[in-house]
Amino acid sequence: MTPSSLTATIDPVEARALAAPLYVDRALRTGEPLLAHADGMVEIVRGLRDDADLAAAGYLFAAHDVIRDADAWLAARCGESVARLVADLRQLTRVSERTRRPRESENQDHAEQSEALRRMLLEMANDLRVVLLRLASRLQTLRWFAASKRDDGAAIAQEAMSLYAPLCNRLGIWQLKWELEDLSFRLLDPENYKRVAQWLEGKRGAREEFIEQAIGTLQALLQRAGIAAQISGRPKHIYSIWTKMRAKQVDFSALFDVRAVRVIVADVAQCYQVLSLVHEHLQRVPAEFDDYIARPKANGYQSLHTVVLDSDGRPLEIQIRTQRMHEFAEVGMAAHWRYKEGGRRAGADDTERIAWLRQLLAWRDDVGPQVAVANDSVPVEERIYVLTPQGRVVELPAGATPIDFAYHVHTELGHRCRGARIDGAMVPLNTKLATGQTVEIVAAKSGGPSRDWLNPDLGFLAGARSRAKVRHWFNLLELEQTIVSGRAMIDRELARLGKTAVKLDDLARRLGFAPIDELCAAATKDEFSLRSIEQALAATPAVAVEAPPLLHRPSATAGGRGKVLVVGVDSLLTTLARCCRPVPPDEIVGFVTRGKGVSIHRAACVNARGLAQRQPERVIEVAWGGARDALYPVDVFVLAQDRQGLLRDISEVFAREKLNVIGVQTESARGEAQMRFTVEVSDKTVLRQALAQAAEIKGVIVARRA
Repeated sequence: MTPSSLTATIDPVEARALAAPLYVDRALRTGEPLLAHADGMVEIVRGLRDDADLAAAGYLFAAHDVIRDADAWLAARCGESVARLVADLRQLTRVSERTRRPRESENQDHAEQSEALRRMLLEMANDLRVVLLRLASRLQTLRWFAASKRDDGAAIAQEAMSLYAPLCNRLGIWQLKWELEDLSFRLLDPENYKRVAQWLEGKRGAREEFIEQAIGTLQALLQRAGIAAQISGRPKHIYSIWTKMRAKQVDFSALFDVRAVRVIVADVAQCYQVLSLVHEHLQRVPAEFDDYIARPKANGYQSLHTVVLDSDGRPLEIQIRTQRMHEFAEVGMAAHWRYKEGGRRAGADDTERIAWLRQLLAWRDDVGPQVAVANDSVPVEERIYVLTPQGRVVELPAGATPIDFAYHVHTELGHRCRGARIDGAMVPLNTKLATGQTVEIVAAKSGGPSRDWLNPDLGFLAGARSRAKVRHWFNLLELEQTIVSGRAMIDRELARLGKTAVKLDDLARRLGFAPIDELCAAATKDEFSLRSIEQALAATPAVAVEAPPLLHRPSATAGGRGKVLVVGVDSLLTTLARCCRPVPPDEIVGFVTRGKGVSIHRAACVNARGLAQRQPERVIEVAWGGARDALYPVDVFVLAQDRQGLLRDISEVFAREKLNVIGVQTESARGEAQMRFTVEVSDKTVLRQALAQAAEIKGVIVARRA
């Protein structure tokens, strides 16, 4: 594409003349006429930047709804730049409509979904200016609802409050943010909106008189110091007042910044000079001072904020900034979005600002007062954002396929994935997904993954978590096949010995294995000799006798005690081995220690097997008793992709299952977190449920008993 094709080939007046006949008797779904909406959009974007392409795209925003092959039609009459802006805007609008309903109905992850959608909107914007068009369109819709006094725009207002106002905040476009919030607040909570509006109106005369006096005082102070400055009252907005009243739990009259002025000076040095003069001659409120010049907000906002008291003790907020800071505060990064306009390529500073903006909007959360460095060289993993058929946003690594998507939604859906539709069309399973697409999985009722999915040359999987789940499925399948083969070997040996009536679980315990499956797997792997079966069957079984209580949860009062039945011995002290931490109904074995009674191990414990081989005479058969209130400590291992909030999410699973966490160890390296938890459980069933839920947490690769 040549630079000239990106320049404006049509001015806004011509664009409106072109759009007017197309929009006759046509309206949006809200009922607003198309041409009126276009006029409002253009008025808003003109207040942000002087850009002919942007204004032309605003007038022709609905071209795809009224013209066939609109892309070619727009390119021929308006230029490629306008055509691309209109196409991108249409895509953003359609995504917004598809995702609005699930965000209303799913309050639990409402904030997370809105955040993912904000990032998706940015990724979909080939030209960042299209974000301004979308913001202007939503603001114009809210203005129309307010002007027509309609009260059926709650869904649109909620979307603006949770999605577009925070996006304006990220971009630093305060001029749009406050109006989006006020208009949305008016639709969502009209009673409280009216209360605050009436408060403001009732105090307006006294407030304006107070502001005029404050401006006069400051002007005299700065003139004596030889500082030229622009001083004006700062508008206060209804939603901002309401949120501060709720956050601080104070009455309207107690807010410091309802009465506020703004001082604009030539440079940063004068900002601090003015601050010094203000604090020297007026009584300050120490707790109400912020230096956003030294420590800018995350969106780049800079200013000095302080609160002082007049002679009557009334508070006044003063904001001090340069003209450049003020312009940035009004329109944010929109003032710096430059592209190949007029054949001129963007300069290095512009490129850095755009890169900084992309990084800013990719952040998971607002990160406090520290602002990102524009030339930060730390690589950020590329992500894509796709939609489920229900309109939920799913975040995936770049290069992800429909199989990655299926595993992200649910492990079982991934295992049973057999086909996929992207935007309604069937596609191969190794198709690379792109931001903004809607993905639907075609799943079988049963079955598992294909080994081809693990072949990197075929490109079926891009996510480490998906690959780990596929490998885990095949590991379980191989284990099952190994068990079947071992079972056949043991059955043949028992038939040779004429012992086909032997209980296999008893045989496994005598050979030092917990469940029969472990014995079968060991037979297949030649981990023990089949001739040891004959030796085990030659041993004489003992008689079970109940032993004293084993374990109780520490408490000031007598609690429930677990019981272990020791075979053939009465009244022995028993303790649970810390190396394997057995829990009912684990198969267990006892080992007689010197001076510490009987140590209880899981039958599959490596240490127990080693002890049995070295000192078989100390091994004793044991079984669980029937205590109801006993709690047993168990170690749990979790391997996951490291991220903020991971430990919290896993702990919430244990809390929901009412498992008491008594120990945590974590390590993180190369983007992976290894965690070991010690939890108290009553039996293995509860633990199994908790591990299944932990395995479904975002980023978790493995969650198992250690």
